[in-house]
Amino acid sequence: MARGVLSAAEVAQYKQDGFVVARGMFSKEEIDLLRRAAKADKAMDDHAFGKADGEGGVVRLSLWNHPGDGIYGMFARCRSIVESAEAILGGEVYHYHSKMIMKEPRVGGAWAWHQDYGYWYQNGVLFPLLTSAFIAVDAATKENGCLQVLKGSHLAGRIEHILTGEQAGAQMERVNELAKRLELVYLEMQPGDAVFFDSNLLHRSDQNRSENPRWSLICCYNAARNDPYKESHHPRYTPLQKVEDAMIAKVGEERFAAGDDGGVAWLDPEKDVSASSLAEKPGA
Repeated sequence: MARGVLSAAEVAQYKQDGFVVARGMFSKEEIDLLRRAAKADKAMDDHAFGKADGEGGVVRLSLWNHPGDGIYGMFARCRSIVESAEAILGGEVYHYHSKMIMKEPRVGGAWAWHQDYGYWYQNGVLFPLLTSAFIAVDAATKENGCLQVLKGSHLAGRIEHILTGEQAGAQMERVNELAKRLELVYLEMQPGDAVFFDSNLLHRSDQNRSENPRWSLICCYNAARNDPYKESHHPRYTPLQKVEDAMIAKVGEERFAAGDDGGVAWLDPEKDVSASSLAEKPGA
């Protein structure tokens, strides 16, 4: 069963560093179920799309807005994750979206330095009151392109973003200066580990140059009081129904056996208005 909500000390570390790692957030049985379901999920594969990294590689991902009632929804709605997000953001949260990042051996692309709020800002979200829970489905290592962060960079505030390949990347002049002053941390993780990170934390990852896959589930949450002022491809405030952690194994096994994805509403990448806004206004 999931290990429980972040402690007050862990939340304080998050506020200081912009991220906090929760080792063993999910059990081997829970994460094995997620891996088995995701890698056998034809719908996820059919709805995956690629983002060129500007370095000759492509990152594949599938993205959905509402969590649903299947295995992905149980992870996104379980108390350990949701109440940790509430502790971080200081109140009720709702599910902004989730995505599965699929870095395959030898071909998985890189992510440019960016802040999530760098493009969520385009969606009418007024304050950076969002957090992401990055859950390691496979082991994440330096060799297969683990997450990298600049510790404390969230305190720099939102940095202007431009397109790098097909990705929104932070302006490198500021990133390079911040990198001279801040510690670069490679977040190597075991399956079932999770890291929560601030929407203004600078992060990136290298291409997967190893023989091992690096899949990860990222569940993103917005504060309920931070309801966007306009419609976009991600939802405005939608009440989130939490579930007990034990539902991951119970519902996950049932729906996996039945071949039921729990009503996942896959997102069409053509509707990504935040990326299109950056494409239309380079440097904005």
